[in-house]
Amino acid sequence: MQFCVKMTYLFETEWLKTVGALIGRPRADNIRPYGHKIAIIEFGRIMNRHYKTLELDKILEKLAGMTSIEDAHEMALNLEPVFELKKVEQLLQQTDDAVALSGRFGAPSFGGAGNCSGHLRRAQAGGCLTTGELLSVASTLRTIRTVKEWHSRSGGGASSLDGYFSGLVSNKFLEDKITSAIISEEEISDKASPVLSDIRRKIRTASSKAREVLDKIIHSSTYIKYLQDTIVTQRDGRYVVPVRSECRGNVPGLVHDTSSSGATVFIEPMGVVQANNDIKLLQSKEEQEIERILFELSANAGEFADSIIHSYKNLAQLNLIFAKADLAYSMKASKPIMNDRGMIELKQARHPLIDKNKVVPVDVMLGKEFDTLVITGPNTGGKTVTLKTIGLLTLMAMCGLLVPCADNSELSVFRRVLVDIGDEQSIEQSLSTFSGHMTNIVQIIKLANAGSLCLIDELGAGTDPVEGAALAIAILERLRDKHAKIASTTHYAELKEFALRTPGVENGSCEFDVATLKPTYRLLIGVPGKSNAFAISKRLGIDDEIISRASELVSNENRQFEDVVEKLEKRRQSLEKQLENANRLTAKANTEKQKAENEMQKAKQRAEREIEKARQEAQRIISRTRAQADAVAEELEKARKAKDMSVQARTQLKKNIDKMEAHADPVKARNTPDEEYKLPRPLKVGDTVLIYDIDKNATVLAPPNKDGVVLVQAGIIKTRVDIKNLRLLKSNNKPAKDRFSSTRNVPSRMDVRPETEVDVRGETAFDAINIVDKAIDNAVLSGVSKMTIIHGKGTGVLKREINKYLKTNKAVKSQRLGVFGEGEDGVTIIELK
Repeated sequence: MQFCVKMTYLFETEWLKTVGALIGRPRADNIRPYGHKIAIIEFGRIMNRHYKTLELDKILEKLAGMTSIEDAHEMALNLEPVFELKKVEQLLQQTDDAVALSGRFGAPSFGGAGNCSGHLRRAQAGGCLTTGELLSVASTLRTIRTVKEWHSRSGGGASSLDGYFSGLVSNKFLEDKITSAIISEEEISDKASPVLSDIRRKIRTASSKAREVLDKIIHSSTYIKYLQDTIVTQRDGRYVVPVRSECRGNVPGLVHDTSSSGATVFIEPMGVVQANNDIKLLQSKEEQEIERILFELSANAGEFADSIIHSYKNLAQLNLIFAKADLAYSMKASKPIMNDRGMIELKQARHPLIDKNKVVPVDVMLGKEFDTLVITGPNTGGKTVTLKTIGLLTLMAMCGLLVPCADNSELSVFRRVLVDIGDEQSIEQSLSTFSGHMTNIVQIIKLANAGSLCLIDELGAGTDPVEGAALAIAILERLRDKHAKIASTTHYAELKEFALRTPGVENGSCEFDVATLKPTYRLLIGVPGKSNAFAISKRLGIDDEIISRASELVSNENRQFEDVVEKLEKRRQSLEKQLENANRLTAKANTEKQKAENEMQKAKQRAEREIEKARQEAQRIISRTRAQADAVAEELEKARKAKDMSVQARTQLKKNIDKMEAHADPVKARNTPDEEYKLPRPLKVGDTVLIYDIDKNATVLAPPNKDGVVLVQAGIIKTRVDIKNLRLLKSNNKPAKDRFSSTRNVPSRMDVRPETEVDVRGETAFDAINIVDKAIDNAVLSGVSKMTIIHGKGTGVLKREINKYLKTNKAVKSQRLGVFGEGEDGVTIIELK
């Protein structure tokens, strides 16, 4: 046991006295060195019994079943709790990192690895390994290499497992050398060495010659009548033919064997004796060469023995850690917060051995506000399961296993976890139930200290209730004097009262629904529970008279106490319902608040989109105006050079300038007094109107004020507009000519949105050509004569396809790649006709 190894000298005397008492020695002073060893073994046996009571062994069996390496399997079965906080936190971090890596990249495969330490040490000492042993070494090397490559591919960043992964040393040279030389345990490859390949080639040649001679014999008219069968076979590695026993003198050769019936003899004809001798000699050389190859491979393996053994140990540790991660995943476990101050706070804790579809999560606290928890409640209510959950999850965490509970749960490292759960009755040892329990309690009291967790089920049960309750209180007081953390279950009302009046001791109860006779398995801290024996009995059919008589027999004090407990329970349930209602209302308010925030965010986004749309529209107007200005400037330059201009040309130029100015101003001019519009009726809230100067529909929110200003809403924007700038759109009294009196723009060439620069980077060739084609059409309609197409350098596909297309476009006058300052090969400049 790690605990025994790590006991300090200062506590050794006291510890030996305790263990000496446990194993029946009269005085610890009489313990000799051999007695010390016996004491250690006995102490380990006691502690293992406590762990087994909490069913830690079943968890370790589950863990072992998830390993792939035999040594990792053994390590899992022999896993023991660790008693140092830093070491426990390190183990938990390793498991947590393995869970994270498995979740992101999938767990690595550890199959195929085996412990080759014995083989490698023998090879290191100069021994020759068999083909099977060498293949085992190669398989282990392959697993080491694949796990190492998995870690390299994962690129998961720094983790607590990096030390184990860095301890894996792949050796592909030796792995390939073994696998290329050995095909299976029975076969060596021809590629193992040139000499072996040459020998086997000669064997095949000699065998072929021998078979040719024998084929002639078995098909010869001279010998076929003496043969039992016209086949060629082998005896002792030499080619022979089957001859009838009475004709063996007719076929000259050497007899090698006789059939079981004696009717057939197997003769090696003299014509193939030399060929068989050659084959036999070559086979002997083949065996010698194979032996030499195996010695060479063994020597190579021996050279790397230390590295392979060290890597294998790291591999086995990683297999164990990732098995812990698989177990955590199957249990939906999480990493607890650890301390060494005896504080436990489990949230939604689940016993890992109960069916996950049936287990009810519990919340447990111990060691923070109180050091002793007295759990009461009816039978089958979940009291014992709660104790086992506390103990088992504590041991699991101390073994480096994640525990099935909610995040931010807290557990403590205890030096000793002492348990008395279950029926300890033993006929063989003449122990009653009470005696069996008391024997365990004696050991627990002797071993308990400030670093102990004591879990006691049905304390004081099995004897007179009055004496049992008094004894239970005395035992709890003694354990508290030793500063142990205690969780105990009971049915005694005296213990409930003890918990109520004693600081540091708290009641807990397991809920039970009397109406359905079913436990809820919820643990309630701070509330004493009722046994509900009368209610359960009545529900099951016990006569009411019996129930009434039993109630009369209960003392007034007990009845009053039970009444108080019942009132407390009703009050608790009422407060719990109020809290649940408050939580529901809070959740509803939060939902409504979130909806309002979402709507506000959407409105903000819509406003931003409108602003961006307006900005883009302004940018298009600027781009179009710039293109038109360039065209006008070009015409002016031509006119200046010509020095004279016809009246018609000047008129056309002025029209172009007027069009340019008209399109440069996106806001329409207001109506002149000559064409002033009059509303057919006064505006009222809800009317749909047209804001004439920006050509936008709006809704009237408020009637005109004394200054003739109206509050309207256009889209999501509220604004005030002069009544003269509004046109009523929905009015039955409005004449037809007034409905259409406002001027509308007629689409023309000037409405096309020209672009002097087109960026098609990131598009497919097909999409890019469509974009360029549309841009050229717009440019031609707008009078733009020059365009820049940005296609980037990249692989050159876009540049090639676009230039191929431009050669076929009739609107393109010329094309060229950009020069320095224009984008070079990343752009194409085109001139339009």
